[in-house]
This record gives sequence, C-alpha cells and structure tokens, in this order.
Amino acid sequence: MIFRLFLLLVGFGFAVSGGISMIAYLNYVTAGYTFLYYLKFISYRVEFHLFLIGFILIVISIYIPASKR
Repeated sequence: MIFRLFLLLVGFGFAVSGGISMIAYLNYVTAGYTFLYYLKFISYRVEFHLFLIGFILIVISIYIPASKR
C-alpha cells in the first residue's frame, strides 16, 4: 500500500514537472517553428523523459495487483 502510494506521488511529480515544461516549450510554435520541429525538439529534452517516466509510474501504481493480507 505504501509502495503504491509512493510510486503514485513520485510519478505524479515527474509527470507534472515534465508536462509543465512541455507546455512552456509550446511557445516555440508561436515563435514561428513548425509543430514537427517542436516534436523533434521535445523528444530530446529531459522534461519529456520525466513526463514519460512519471506517466509509466502512475500507470504501474494504479494497475499493480494489491497484496492480499
């Protein structure tokens, strides 16, 4: 139970920090860059990887089977 809550909170923190940064980088699109350039740029950033790791941790914490004690 505690481990699942820990995974959920850590995953949520990673996903939020990565997601906010990805939204902030959307300003490149309004500066004249194409959306494909944005996707290519964001795929190499640490924030995108934090977002993915956070999302995966959230999914694992939700779908991991609970121990029956």
